[in-house]
Amino acid sequence: MTVEARLRAATLDDVPAMDALVRAANPPPTREPPLPEGALDAYLRYLVQYGTAAVADLDGEVIGFGVTMFTGRTTHLADLFVAAEYQGQGHGGRLVTAVFGDRWPRTTFASEDPRALPLYVRAGMSPLWPTFYISGDPAALATPEGIDVERSSVEDVARLDAEWGAVDRSTAVEFWRTLPDVRPYVVSRAGRPVAAFLGRLRLNGVGRVIDRARVAPGEHPTLPLLASVRQAAEGDRLITVAVPGPSPLLPVLLGAGFRIRDRDTFMASEPGLVDPGSEIPNNGFP
Repeated sequence: MTVEARLRAATLDDVPAMDALVRAANPPPTREPPLPEGALDAYLRYLVQYGTAAVADLDGEVIGFGVTMFTGRTTHLADLFVAAEYQGQGHGGRLVTAVFGDRWPRTTFASEDPRALPLYVRAGMSPLWPTFYISGDPAALATPEGIDVERSSVEDVARLDAEWGAVDRSTAVEFWRTLPDVRPYVVSRAGRPVAAFLGRLRLNGVGRVIDRARVAPGEHPTLPLLASVRQAAEGDRLITVAVPGPSPLLPVLLGAGFRIRDRDTFMASEPGLVDPGSEIPNNGFP
């Protein structure tokens, strides 16, 4: 039976219910610990405070939520979740319409759930390429020659990311500081910055990830991105990286024995909004 939930703006009081929806939809992988309590709080609070967030409220129970973020060039659907027992009843589509409003152009990442991609096509976006979540031992990667990686600041990474990607990171700095064991770096060639990235601990404490990386326009991305992956591991034997299908980094990592853990599909309302070869994305913040 289809039920009609009321859509309303999300508030910080909704964060625990939103957290529960995310956890229910993402059980921990086999042999890995679950996310610790509160691991998603800072992220969800950031979305509610700075994004356009709506919840589907059924008699006081939050059964779904959606959030978009304006990046300075696009409006990005960062998250969409509906409780399993209420899926297939139109709540997801109504949430997508509510949080996008009349803003264009649009981007998102569609999960492997077969219902996700058609929903986003109806919202005006087309699938452009797969994004692979790849894990492996960084010790298997060659050390790029002529590339230097130096510890920097979250502010510098945000500034370079905004400058090179024509995006707005003005609200991101405080959130990035809350990431577990976050370490910002700038990659240089002959003393000139050519890439910037954030590395951090995975939220469940198993290995490290690159939270995001961007290469300067006009630079060939392979060596700067490879140096970023090696450094972001911080000596750990496991690093996880989101790699767009067209990226020149993909064959390098797979050739070094990295394995694909999961995949999404990047979608956009028009081509050319994102250069898949020049960045390691974060699916919540393109």
